[in-house]
Amino acid sequence: MAMNLESWALFTLTEAALSLSPGPAVMMVVAYGIARGWRTSLFVTLGILTGNAIYFVLSATGIGSLLLASPRVFMAIKYLGAAYLIYLGLSAIFGKPSPMTISRLDDKVLSGKRIFTGALMLQLTNPKTLLMFVAILPQFIDPAQPVGLQMLILAACSIIPEFFILLGYGMLASKASHWATQERYAVITERIAGTLVMGAGIMVAIV
Repeated sequence: MAMNLESWALFTLTEAALSLSPGPAVMMVVAYGIARGWRTSLFVTLGILTGNAIYFVLSATGIGSLLLASPRVFMAIKYLGAAYLIYLGLSAIFGKPSPMTISRLDDKVLSGKRIFTGALMLQLTNPKTLLMFVAILPQFIDPAQPVGLQMLILAACSIIPEFFILLGYGMLASKASHWATQERYAVITERIAGTLVMGAGIMVAIV
């Protein structure tokens, strides 16, 4: 496919459609949006997009294809990420201290760095993301043109719309946070958020 405006537009539409489709990343944004508000969910969004940026670099250097060619590495990444997410979800559900314990009962502020790191790990250990970059991205690369420049343009076509889509999910979810995070609802909120994150882990494991 030639490197032109038409192919970039098609890639942007493809990425937007994938971003709108509920998946582990969206579920994590929604979880934090409900329990901490849309500003905190921004750390999740930034972690997800940083993971995407890393995958663009890996795709440019061919490492993504190398990982996909090794079934054992692929499966190890898949189940490690899934197990970690399920652990975080269960920890939130049962109230055990963990990076995903997001109750406001004690008024402690969860570090933005920890939220960012958790979201980054989510994206980097999601095999669906790896498959997208290995199977879909090459279709929009013209081997006759500079690969680096194309990757830069396609990265912008992916990251910019996904930022606003995830931001929208976080803002919509935060509208429920006013009542959901009051003291009498805080436990329910935490259980819901934990369930969403655990669901993200299960999705990673089965896709």
